[in-house]
Amino acid sequence: MPILLLFILVPLVEIYFLIKVGSVIGVLPTILIVILTAVLGTALLKQQGLATLRRYQQSLAQGRVPARELVEGLALAFGGALLLTPGFVTDFVGFLCLLPVTRRPLIGWIFRHARFRFFSSVSGMGVPPGEAPKRPDSAGTGRGRTIEGDYSVKSDRD
Repeated sequence: MPILLLFILVPLVEIYFLIKVGSVIGVLPTILIVILTAVLGTALLKQQGLATLRRYQQSLAQGRVPARELVEGLALAFGGALLLTPGFVTDFVGFLCLLPVTRRPLIGWIFRHARFRFFSSVSGMGVPPGEAPKRPDSAGTGRGRTIEGDYSVKSDRD
């Protein structure tokens, strides 16, 4: 239901602001501003996307999980989509997602308030920084099980 509400409210808010701004500065300048924000947003998205990709590759090369870079990539994609949507409110939120000065604190807030599991916790990936990976066991204590036993190799010649 909240998504449906967004699909109804966001266009209504955008239409309202487009009409208000258009009545103050005129229709043509309003249209030009909307086009200009889309062009600027596309250029900024390309520049920030390449920078994030470089940081992602550096994290992988250093053996670190690039969780922050992955979330930044999602924020960039979301912000880019918003900037391509005509309107002033979506452009404002889109630029918040694209500008590092606002995107990084937003992502820091997300990391502090959300729990991510990108991959299996058994491999240790997706574990928040500073936490040791835990292996699940049947008791749910986070401690792994040791199974002892004997084995022998049998071949087809035996």
